[in-house]
Amino acid sequence: MSINLKRKNLKFAPDSSRVIARFLFTTNDRALNTIKSVLFMSDGEVAQVLSPLLRDFSLRHRNISKIFEKHFNMIVHLLPQLKVNPETISFSRKILIGSYFTMEYSIESAAFFNPSIVEHPDQSEITMDEKRVIISFRATGEGHISSIVFRTGVIDKNYHLMLEPTGNMLEEAEHIRRHIYEKESFTSKLKEMKFHAIIPSEMILNKLNDRFTYGELKKCIENAKKSLHLASEKKHLFNEIMWLASSHYELEFSLDTNISERVIFPVSENEKNGIEDARFVKFIDENQEVTYYATYTAYDGISILPKIIDTKDFYHFRILPVHGEIAQNKGMALFPRKVNGKYAMLCRLDGFNNYIAFSDNINVWHEAKLLQEPKYPWEFIQIGNCGSPIETEEGWLVITHGVGPMREYTLGASLLDLNDPTKVIGRLQSPLLTPNADEREGYVPNVVYSCGSMVHNNNLIIPYAMSDFASTYATVSMKELLTELKKSA
Repeated sequence: MSINLKRKNLKFAPDSSRVIARFLFTTNDRALNTIKSVLFMSDGEVAQVLSPLLRDFSLRHRNISKIFEKHFNMIVHLLPQLKVNPETISFSRKILIGSYFTMEYSIESAAFFNPSIVEHPDQSEITMDEKRVIISFRATGEGHISSIVFRTGVIDKNYHLMLEPTGNMLEEAEHIRRHIYEKESFTSKLKEMKFHAIIPSEMILNKLNDRFTYGELKKCIENAKKSLHLASEKKHLFNEIMWLASSHYELEFSLDTNISERVIFPVSENEKNGIEDARFVKFIDENQEVTYYATYTAYDGISILPKIIDTKDFYHFRILPVHGEIAQNKGMALFPRKVNGKYAMLCRLDGFNNYIAFSDNINVWHEAKLLQEPKYPWEFIQIGNCGSPIETEEGWLVITHGVGPMREYTLGASLLDLNDPTKVIGRLQSPLLTPNADEREGYVPNVVYSCGSMVHNNNLIIPYAMSDFASTYATVSMKELLTELKKSA
């Protein structure tokens, strides 16, 4: 193959110094003992402990006292057991109590990988040959919990990425808002998830209005649990209902945060073991309005749930689960516009082949058509997409991955018909990118992987992960790549 792919020297490596301040809780008994210990301290002792604490950690976190106060409020419900009125506790003592329920979490201490790249909403103060971009990453820390983080930079006319300064005070969302649920769609998703136990709907859903809140559902479930002697499998079903409900929420970050300081950390119960492989895409609707979408996989340690993020400004994010029969596996990637009046999505229903689906609703997907099966030796184990298709005059360009001998992951490329993307009109016979000697060592050896590329000045910019540990990027001429793809048609 004559394609000249150019690897770049820039490396995105894990940085254990990048930490967020998270809520820490063990058990009620231990929490009560901790609270009592602080309440028994004199005012002088409180000041003596709090002063160096604020001095040390105010350099690492924006408004650390506000974080301590927030975490105090998360355990304030325990105070009645101590016969203590929260209103009688001084602010200094409150935030000292809150500090004992706070921990630092290094979000990317283990890995910084699986990047996707999109055009930044702000293209001011750059030249015509430059493009400001946002790169998303999967950051993984202690316990292998994954979150979504961002970097920004400007790609110049020679395809060099000049990174913008990275903020050093990371934050989770300032506000988290739960979703208002539609009973009909919520019931439909429960059916799709094929629960084995059966609970009559009148016990819960029939007691709710057509539109209800997370709190209303939780109250109904708590009342149902009290009134019934449930077998273990039915208790499990109640938990699954709450698991689904917790998957809808909105995040809002402070306007004084740099995008590199915003961390989308698992919020809902179904994400407690991580947020995996966000595939961001700049989507343009029929009115030429832009929304940035990302499909990703929520994981709770047992089950996975495909979800969609949408944002217009990267300050406010809305998170929804993906409904429908095909929403059962990883690797969904949205097309950047509607095709023939419908949303279009690449997916991998069986973990083995590539599929394509169409829908009138962006988070409801019922049917998919087989698009590609493993064909070449470097992809005999499985194939999948590496991000959203890219529209070109020649067709939809799809960067793919294949898994071959020794579980080696390589990147390939395919070309789909522009008007009918169910038709594959080109497919590379050899890998576009194979792990080299510098890339094959890491947490998972012999893997290169990407979650989304983009075109700049007629070159394809491909950010990719190296062995599930660190990331870099490469470039390739679109003319060369498309010429090779058309040869293979």
